[in-house]
Amino acid sequence: MGIPPAMRALIINCTLKPSPEPSNTEALAGVVAEALKKDGVSVDWVRAVDHDIKPGVRSDEGPGDEWPPILEKLLASEILIIATPTWVGRPSSVAQRVIERLDALISETDDEGRPVAYNRVAGVVNTGNEDGAHHVIGEINGALGDIGFTIPGQAWTYWHLGPGAGPDYLDDQRGHDWAAKTGRAMAQNLVTVARALAATPMRPPPD
Repeated sequence: MGIPPAMRALIINCTLKPSPEPSNTEALAGVVAEALKKDGVSVDWVRAVDHDIKPGVRSDEGPGDEWPPILEKLLASEILIIATPTWVGRPSSVAQRVIERLDALISETDDEGRPVAYNRVAGVVNTGNEDGAHHVIGEINGALGDIGFTIPGQAWTYWHLGPGAGPDYLDDQRGHDWAAKTGRAMAQNLVTVARALAATPMRPPPD
């Protein structure tokens, strides 16, 4: 077997906390990032709340919009990870803003007429001190699938001590081993499917 092609991943952390505040979501996403790096993937990070991402559903919402450079990083990557905390049982408002901006990709195509999200894989990292992880994962993965990303089996990991409120990921070691093991599996599955798509790309939709 030859050397697998180099790949890039983008992790968009949708915490509500601006840098340099510690982020529970970033801490768990870091486990996935390290596993990706061990598999030869270059990993880039964006903390979305640090940027002025304008509301809208276009790739560029005009002066002051800081989404276009983030989108450029995404389009240079084969792997996208949306990392979000759970708030009131749902993805963060920042994650929703990111998904709304990704909506523009549905109508954007490459030189062969494929939606630009085709042949890219995606997954979700979720943390929260309340229940709702599967809802958050399902909501984001459903949206990403609609946009055109491929969602491998078990392309997610999460941590919470629900039901009900409780301590944060960085404050309690319970459940870390499971979340880390699941995160490493997530990374492996993302890379495996990304390499399969690179070898046999999806075709343009039929007329």
